[in-house]
Amino acid sequence: PLCSNNNPYASFGATLARDEEQNLWSTPHDVTHTEADDDRVLYNMIVVRNQLDKDSEEWQKLNYDIYTLRQTRKEVRSRWKHILEDLGFQKEADSLLSVTKLSIISDSQNMSKARDILLKLSEETNIFPTSWELSERYLFVVDRLIALDAADEFFKMASTVYPKRPSGDRADESQKAPQC
Repeated sequence: PLCSNNNPYASFGATLARDEEQNLWSTPHDVTHTEADDDRVLYNMIVVRNQLDKDSEEWQKLNYDIYTLRQTRKEVRSRWKHILEDLGFQKEADSLLSVTKLSIISDSQNMSKARDILLKLSEETNIFPTSWELSERYLFVVDRLIALDAADEFFKMASTVYPKRPSGDRADESQKAPQC
């Protein structure tokens, strides 16, 4: 038997709860997830928060920061998915955005081009929030877009849908209002 006890599902709920708490990537219970820098930051915040008294100010502040980070990550992923779907990848969008430790760069020669496009996306569009540190996860996604010969179209669409605006621009402020 694969399980030592009689109930093979005994720890199932606990595992899902623990994985959801860590919230690594988009499918937290995927055992092949990559623990990238932003995952470690989130995980460390959760560990520190869980050691604090729930009634304390520090716990409330960390809880808010954890929630904000999770929401930001979901928003960025949603922006990428929206553009992918607009480019015609409705059925493939989720798989294009799925990155695990089993993910590989399709062609090592594409690595510098993927980095350049990712950097250009961060500098010339609002697809990432201002305070966002570039995630290695999206390097894999850009590499996949290069392999599909869709990276340039993705950048053009991102520039159109999420144009870079000066920080004092009113349109930028109205864009932030629904997030609150």
